[in-house]
Amino acid sequence: MTDPHAYCQEKAATSGSSFYYSFMFLPPERRQAITALYAFCREVDDVVDECQDMQIAHTKLDWWRNQINQVFTGTPQHPVALALKDISTRFSLPREQLLEIIDGMQMDLQQTRYLDWKALNLYCYRVASVVGLLSAEIFGYTNRQTLKYAHDLGLAFQLTNIIRDVGEDARRGRIYLPVDELQRFKVPAKQILEGEYSDNFRELMAFQTQRARQLYDQAFAQLPPEDKKTQRPGLIMAAIYRTLLDEIEADGFQVLDRRTSLTPVRKIWIAGKTWFLG
Repeated sequence: MTDPHAYCQEKAATSGSSFYYSFMFLPPERRQAITALYAFCREVDDVVDECQDMQIAHTKLDWWRNQINQVFTGTPQHPVALALKDISTRFSLPREQLLEIIDGMQMDLQQTRYLDWKALNLYCYRVASVVGLLSAEIFGYTNRQTLKYAHDLGLAFQLTNIIRDVGEDARRGRIYLPVDELQRFKVPAKQILEGEYSDNFRELMAFQTQRARQLYDQAFAQLPPEDKKTQRPGLIMAAIYRTLLDEIEADGFQVLDRRTSLTPVRKIWIAGKTWFLG
């Protein structure tokens, strides 16, 4: 049988995600735990992105709900769920939060537009802030104020993802940018779906980027000094993502027909610098 933690490590390593670089400096036990959490997020996200049949996707997410329940009440089958069972008791991870991540993925199957920032905020909370809260438990903290930091940092990360992936999401028929803001900046949904650039679109993206930066600043302002050291993986992720935002902006928000990314070497350099300098 596949070793659950080895499976999670492979899942994380092959993803190429910035998350992988943010926890490479952690001590083994915490690195193993955050890798399992990340692998779970990838598994349920892949259900949404890779299933063409909505009914099958719903069925698979329901299966994952059962697996998470088994983590706490029985013996799950999937290697990732087995790894989560191992770490959930060590790090007191709440079942409700793991299930809430699945709720966020379910939203992707049920809607392709968000009316306003409040509606998008709920989606971002479920798929990212909850992950931030679980991560904070794994990294360790002494001041509960750190959970407010983790919550806001999750929002900032997800909005950065949305900015980066506008074109990619549009090709899947999804637009995460709030409908009322598309209207305010006079950017028709059709324009995004067809990959057409305009000054209005760039202004809309500049507005979203400014919001993301404010969320990063808001998060950092809430991180207590005594927990800064244990929460360094989140700070690494933030440094990588803020650099990515800068690149997207410098490139004139060319996000409809390409996906801006940083090279692995650059991510490692940012990670190392942030870890050692704080």
